Amino acid sequence: MMKMKTKPIFEVEKVRVEREAVILHEVNWRVERGQHWVILGANGSGKTSLLSALTGYLMPSSGEIRIGSARFGASDWRQVRKSVGLVSSSLGHKIDPDQTSRDVILSGREAQINFWGRVPVSEEKQAARVLRQVRAGHLADRAWRYLSQGERQRVLIGRALMAQLRMLFLDEPAAGLDPVAREDFLKFLTTLAKNRHAPTLVLVTHHVEEIVPLFTHVLLLRGGKTLAAGPRKKVLTSALISTTFGAPVTVRRTGARYHLQVGSHRGSFAS
Repeated sequence: MMKMKTKPIFEVEKVRVEREAVILHEVNWRVERGQHWVILGANGSGKTSLLSALTGYLMPSSGEIRIGSARFGASDWRQVRKSVGLVSSSLGHKIDPDQTSRDVILSGREAQINFWGRVPVSEEKQAARVLRQVRAGHLADRAWRYLSQGERQRVLIGRALMAQLRMLFLDEPAAGLDPVAREDFLKFLTTLAKNRHAPTLVLVTHHVEEIVPLFTHVLLLRGGKTLAAGPRKKVLTSALISTTFGAPVTVRRTGARYHLQVGSHRGSFAS
């Protein structure tokens, strides 16, 4: 009996972005319910441009982007964007340093950058729940200027969670964190993913060490094209990662974590 193909929650088909030069040549990607993804690629591979296209800030030259039944170009992407959250360092730079963590969380209601004013009691309660969810309840009244980088990342995720998200894109969220803070943040993501109402998480990075077990699938980008996309164990091989970064590397797995060593690779990772 032939297995029915499930309907994706997110799909990218032959997406091309061209301005003065071709930025993305042809990207194909399909995300199904229950999956959490990593987008992995070297600097200049097209990760940031793909993210901008997927969140509606960069118009594709051709191809299709679909979230559920909504299709980019045929739907009001301002409304669709409310179901797709983005956490990036560029967003953090735009926040007024006097905004409290609670203010930042509340600004996510309408995808604002800063929040000033009053809200209904129901939204105050929702913000309090979200603050607890992202382990920032004790930071509610602390100003943005006094938050550590790791605290800021958690609050930005809380801001995104104020909306009813289908997907949450994390653009190199561990950049700037020391090794201990990075591990703490990755543990936080693991806890977040276990929440019954958690959105699909998509981590954008160029560090295989950040691919913790919660991430089930990997999309590899090389020169603005999809090099490979699929289950983590099939994609994270020395051969594919060497092609991704344009240099010989060896990918090894220790327990449930991956490590990359620059140098001659010898086939796939050691399991």
